[in-house]
Amino acid sequence: MDETFEKRKKVIYDFICDDLYVPMKIKEIAIILQVPREQREELKEVLDALEAEGKIFVSKKGKYAKGHARHLIGMFQANARGFGFVIRDGEEEDVYIAEENTGGALHGDQVEFVITRQKDVHETDGKRTEGKIVRVISHGTTRVVGLYEKSKNYGFVLPDDRKLWKDIFIPSGKEKGAMDGHKVVVELTSYGSEEKNPEGFVVEIIGHVNDPGTDIMSIVKGFDLPVEFPEKVMNQAERVGKDVSEADMAGRMDLRGWQMVTIDGEDAKDLDDAVSLTKEGGHYRLGVHIADVTNYVQENSALDREALKRGTSVYLADRVIPMLPHKLSNGICSLNAGEDRLALSCIMTVNAKGEVIDSEIAETVIRVDARMSYTSVAKILTGQDPEEAEKYQELTPMFERMAELSGILRERRHQRGSIDFDFPETKLLLDEDGRPVDIKPYERNVATKIIEDFMLLANETVAEEYYWRELPFLYRTHETPDDDKMKKLSTLINNFGYHIHVGNEVRPKEVQKLLGKAEGTPEEAMISRLALRSMKQAKYTWENTGHFGLAAKYYTHFTSPIRRYPDLQIHRIIKENIRGRMTEERIAHYEKILPDVAMQSSTMERRAEEAERETVKLKKVEYMEERIGQEFEGVISGITKWGAYVELPNTIEGLVHVANMTDDHYEYCEDRYELAGEHTGNVYKLGQEVKVRVLDADKIQRTIDFAFCEAAEAV
Repeated sequence: MDETFEKRKKVIYDFICDDLYVPMKIKEIAIILQVPREQREELKEVLDALEAEGKIFVSKKGKYAKGHARHLIGMFQANARGFGFVIRDGEEEDVYIAEENTGGALHGDQVEFVITRQKDVHETDGKRTEGKIVRVISHGTTRVVGLYEKSKNYGFVLPDDRKLWKDIFIPSGKEKGAMDGHKVVVELTSYGSEEKNPEGFVVEIIGHVNDPGTDIMSIVKGFDLPVEFPEKVMNQAERVGKDVSEADMAGRMDLRGWQMVTIDGEDAKDLDDAVSLTKEGGHYRLGVHIADVTNYVQENSALDREALKRGTSVYLADRVIPMLPHKLSNGICSLNAGEDRLALSCIMTVNAKGEVIDSEIAETVIRVDARMSYTSVAKILTGQDPEEAEKYQELTPMFERMAELSGILRERRHQRGSIDFDFPETKLLLDEDGRPVDIKPYERNVATKIIEDFMLLANETVAEEYYWRELPFLYRTHETPDDDKMKKLSTLINNFGYHIHVGNEVRPKEVQKLLGKAEGTPEEAMISRLALRSMKQAKYTWENTGHFGLAAKYYTHFTSPIRRYPDLQIHRIIKENIRGRMTEERIAHYEKILPDVAMQSSTMERRAEEAERETVKLKKVEYMEERIGQEFEGVISGITKWGAYVELPNTIEGLVHVANMTDDHYEYCEDRYELAGEHTGNVYKLGQEVKVRVLDADKIQRTIDFAFCEAAEAV
């Protein structure tokens, strides 16, 4: 085995290709070829090289065999740091693709690849199945948003999406008048290669990078979010958005005499849910009244097709991109106080234990008494605002009943194991130019919890009824976590003295108990994040498989048809059933379309969430740009080998990179989630309170860099 590496590869390859060769493990190969123990590592390198080239493959049992690895198909998801993953339909685990094995593939491409390393089911070291891309089948990206930089005879566009790590070459004359600093949309004409940059031409100039609104609009364009409604959709909204007439109310349950309110944020304009509550003896009569949007959005109309295409409303930092035109969402479909509105009501009788003992879903006409805000109701219930209580004295007894029932429902959910990840959401306050003037956590109060609890109960009640009716339906499902991920979580938290029972199948109650034990401890945020990352994503499905996080057997989305298409879809099914029109033909129709509706709704939800996250990250960076050099107190929220993440009380998070920890050389202790100084004995660990200085804020990368103001005390 003294030959050059290439000669060694040929010797091994010829050996494996021999007709008498049978698949064997590396140890067996070494014995037959008489490879000394000290050269076994070199043998492994040769085998890995042959495997990476697709000339041989290794079985799940670690045996090397001749022949090419089986070519598989999947979708490539790139990472900003160069590597990526291939996602395969029907497969739980993604395949890791190292930077040198991406084959020039871009984020979103459909690719052909081979497995170069199969993960062993018994491995616990965190290693995963690895692969190599051998061919790009089709490109998933045709347009790119980025920053234009002009050179003398050509230009380049630096993509906003960090997963597209190569700049795009723009030949002279193809820039459409774009100048240095313009944010642009580029149509790709060439995807380049490992050695060559992609090429394209500018199709739209969004605006200068420093102009107000350009930053958010760049995100809108980057996610291909539709801004304007087609003229046909707007005309249809105008035609159907008329006041409620006597003919509209015919045949509906008239609830205009019921005391009811809407409770929303101060700036909400599309009010799609109202609540009512009375108490008779020991039973509560809870009404959750939802805008009857399907009365105005007929199936397969221009409005309906556009709503399905959008899937959801998107709530960005400085604007809302609605699923339906404002003529409907803020007009006739909004449950404005004092106005007659058509609704679909879920009326539930709830006992003192929080159990729904009777329910009815009905087409109704309602008239809301008052448009309340979360802040106002919370002040009334906590006695903080006597004037507000005086103003709404007729409604106060109902608010008190609501708080009482909310507590009962919350306790009942807790008892069955419902998991509450209480991460603070970010509230952005922007000036008229869209610049952030303040960032703070969005506080949940007694009123937000009331609405949350009532909506959850209505969603469960509707889902259970239609499950047992055995009609086609859409459910909001959340699958049980993978065993591998839960075992990994168990190993990690054991280092902090916590335990989670991982048997045949983990139960929500176990996760809930874990979060309860960690509450109030320095490692609470970390354990909550680790637990959340171990969960699967909730999605829409046409089969009911339950909701793990809520510990619910039946769950759907019924309460927001103005802003979510699945809610609109199930309202249509419910109304057809109520009216006795659910024929065999209609059942077959829904069975045919619901899988596609579920897929489209889930996909558009992911897109909206990513866009919303990116706008929040952008505004956080913009906020810290004005505060470079300032000092803040925070808590270490994450430890990695490249540094410590620090979260400030206002929810802003930044990284103290090890390169900026200049007082010592810090080693990453993975089992304890610590960074330990070699010479000083300084230790940085999760949950530790620290003081940081803002070093940099990068709007392009959307990252914030901190430095510790002083070294941690020796531990």
